[in-house]
Amino acid sequence: MSTAKLPFTGHEKIRFNVPPFTGKEFEYIRQAVENQKICGDGEFTKKASRWFEERTGAAKCLMTTSCTHALEMAALLCDIRPGDEVIMPSFTFVSTADAFVMRGAVPVFVDIRPDTLNIDETLIEAAITKKTRAIVPVHYAGVACEMDTIMDIAKRHNLLVVEDAAQGVMSTYKGKALGTIGDFGCYSFHETKNYSMGEGGAILIQDPAYIEKAEIYREKGTDRSKYFRGQVDKYRWQEFGSSYLPSEMNVAYLYAQLELAGEINDYRMARWKEYYELLTPLAEAGKIELPVVPEGCVHNAHMFYIKTADETERAALIDFLKEDDILAVYHYVPLHSAPAGLKYGRFFGEDKYTTKESERLLRLPMYYGLKKEEVALIAEKVKEFYGL
Repeated sequence: MSTAKLPFTGHEKIRFNVPPFTGKEFEYIRQAVENQKICGDGEFTKKASRWFEERTGAAKCLMTTSCTHALEMAALLCDIRPGDEVIMPSFTFVSTADAFVMRGAVPVFVDIRPDTLNIDETLIEAAITKKTRAIVPVHYAGVACEMDTIMDIAKRHNLLVVEDAAQGVMSTYKGKALGTIGDFGCYSFHETKNYSMGEGGAILIQDPAYIEKAEIYREKGTDRSKYFRGQVDKYRWQEFGSSYLPSEMNVAYLYAQLELAGEINDYRMARWKEYYELLTPLAEAGKIELPVVPEGCVHNAHMFYIKTADETERAALIDFLKEDDILAVYHYVPLHSAPAGLKYGRFFGEDKYTTKESERLLRLPMYYGLKKEEVALIAEKVKEFYGL
């Protein structure tokens, strides 16, 4: 364990999340400043991109300002147009849908599996119409969707697959890194993620044929990347695009964590397993449900959640834990029930699990630096709430 002491202190309570900090972040930011290259695509951005390409096997990794922007780039690369339909779960963050709605597409929500809370792969095919252009599986909690089935459906219907792997860095499905199975994969480095740069993301590209277009979209519609490689004498406006390059200082902060990615992953997994073991008696007593990780899936301990009986019980448990300065939180409000979801999308089939499971899911504190004794205390308080 080599977590460094943050240069600030807070109230002595167990927070839900503490952004990862290894100790080299400030030094790397200083180096970026001294290099006099603090805009996009400096040395740290190149190092981080190579790290992901080598770690995942992706043909190309392009760092972005957020996972939202990575998803927007994916929507552009999929050539999403007004009226197109994109199949996705409703139990996800708004960015999953926003990226496609901004292109004029209609998000078609299908129900989730009650075990993993991922999109139910058996419901996707029935939701396909002549307007369907892509499938967007979301790997909830860093646990993979059933990608073999999803890729088979996509291949038979000539659809593109965009993996929302915002929570999936270091997770795998049958040995393949999440984000590298579909056509495009999107990562998040928000402060709540396992590896953070405050706000940031990345898009992984599998087919080299998309790389040049992706670079152009990312560089405000110009061929600036080719110019810096010496492939053109000057860069020009080639296509529409936007500014998706992150600050070099942000990526320098992230790179300090990538150097210790394995250690951070192992640390989080240890805490996750402790939670699971300590709370198993409650699950066996039928008081709560614990996370499910299917065979062939290796997760990254992005979160540890439990499922209570219902929303009322969850609210009572949150308040009970708060009395001991333990912050536990719920997660997504299903998109199809939100005002924008009702306006821009539609739910296909029956909402058998999406709303029900979302209303009883409770996330417990999980971060790099969470102490073993803190996990024990949290588990003990959860048991106390249930009288066990």
